[in-house]
Amino acid sequence: MLGVEEEHIWRAAQTIKRGGIVVYPTESFYGIGADATNEDAVKRVFKIKKRRENNPILLIIGKKDMLYPLVNNIPDNAQRLINRFWPGALTIIFNASKNILPILSGGTGKIGVRISGNAVARRLSELSGVPITGTSANISGRPPCRSADEVIGELKGIDMVLDAGILDAEMGTTVIDITERPPKVLRKGLIAERILMECIGEIDHA
Repeated sequence: MLGVEEEHIWRAAQTIKRGGIVVYPTESFYGIGADATNEDAVKRVFKIKKRRENNPILLIIGKKDMLYPLVNNIPDNAQRLINRFWPGALTIIFNASKNILPILSGGTGKIGVRISGNAVARRLSELSGVPITGTSANISGRPPCRSADEVIGELKGIDMVLDAGILDAEMGTTVIDITERPPKVLRKGLIAERILMECIGEIDHA
């Protein structure tokens, strides 16, 4: 599966279930995965990245039915985006449900979620049975890691790395906040704004 054996993904999922931290490939760069329902594990992610706790962390889920416990509602425009771009490189910001750890939303009351376009990332969440953190594998403020060797050289405290070789994406995922009117692109990325507009009409640009 994209250079990562199913057995290794299964082992990584067990690591996440135990509260461990796994680096895994996404459609753009390597990400740091932890059980997003485990506060201690999430705090480890912040510590590893040297990330401020008021800086929200996005989530990756393995399938659509994992979304509903995480968000308050799914507006029509969000549903259109989901139908067209998931799995894929689009993170959608929703109003977070009460099930979301406050540290994940950074006090905003919102949460970003996507079904990754990378099959390894999706499978990792599916086998773990939980949403996993989708933040990039790097020290905050530094460029994201494109290879397992970069990850190992930069980050301390990782329990396992799923090595899928060198990832060659030029940009990260696109992030759109559908709680705003009109929806606002918070980060330009692999999905162009004009394509989003074709799907849902007017948007506010980053």
